[in-house]
Amino acid sequence: MKLNKRILLQFIVFIVLVSIFLVLLNNLIVNILRTQIGLSFKWLLQPAGFALSESVLPFNPSNTYLWALCIGWLNSMKVVLSSLILATFIGTLIGMGRISRNRLIYIFSSSYVTFIRQIPLLLQLFFWYFVAFLSLSDIPLGYLGGLIQISNQGLFLLGVKLSVEFSALLIGLSIYTAASIAEIIRGGFTSVDKGQWEAYRSLGLPEKIGLARIIFPQALPAILPGLTSQYLNLAKNSTLAIAIGYADIYAVSDTTITQTGRAIEGFLLLLISFLILNLVISRAMEMVNKRILETVNRS
Repeated sequence: MKLNKRILLQFIVFIVLVSIFLVLLNNLIVNILRTQIGLSFKWLLQPAGFALSESVLPFNPSNTYLWALCIGWLNSMKVVLSSLILATFIGTLIGMGRISRNRLIYIFSSSYVTFIRQIPLLLQLFFWYFVAFLSLSDIPLGYLGGLIQISNQGLFLLGVKLSVEFSALLIGLSIYTAASIAEIIRGGFTSVDKGQWEAYRSLGLPEKIGLARIIFPQALPAILPGLTSQYLNLAKNSTLAIAIGYADIYAVSDTTITQTGRAIEGFLLLLISFLILNLVISRAMEMVNKRILETVNRS
């Protein structure tokens, strides 16, 4: 009896979802017919007619809209992947600081998480763009013997020039996401049985070695699901790049839609772009999670 009710409930939910989809599809078709412009992607092969402030590969206004969208997607990939690496590094350090026995490190880490998470990401991006970079002088400020140079023209890192827009977005996304990653790291560490902590400390192992070789591997299965969620959030938050003029896929799509008037096609391509990006991140994290679980089970 319970099984029949469950099947009936699932069937009703399925019917409701299909009905909603059909209603939305019908509205889309009606609106397309009403505007009399149809649904076409031929405009993708037309010259874009606009320049991009930044591009991973060569681009000029005579290139097609399709190539412009590809450049925008590559720009998004560049900032997302760079931010993932930097946010993970910062978040791991702050997360470990949240469980540190050093009172100063603990207070700093806790203050970082509390402060950063209370400020909207958009405001943080504005701060890094307008205050941290554009307010600087033209003369670069050198650090670490000139390996790192900062000016209102951007960030020079080991001879590689990063634009102001990319630098502000990279730092803003990384610092903001790192605060949430730190809490995930802390939660993963505290999920490890207390006996494991006492065991390596009783053996006289240094704190760093005990955390790296004993606690961290056991905490990874609890850390990875939350980490995946934050990675996906970072990818979606990267669309705020349009606010500071970075030419990501969202900014390029917005310009394309404005010039062509093809809002439906433009948003469909935008949705597909982020769907592919998020699926890549999810699949990669699933593979990592599976490998970690297999390693833990064998040990």
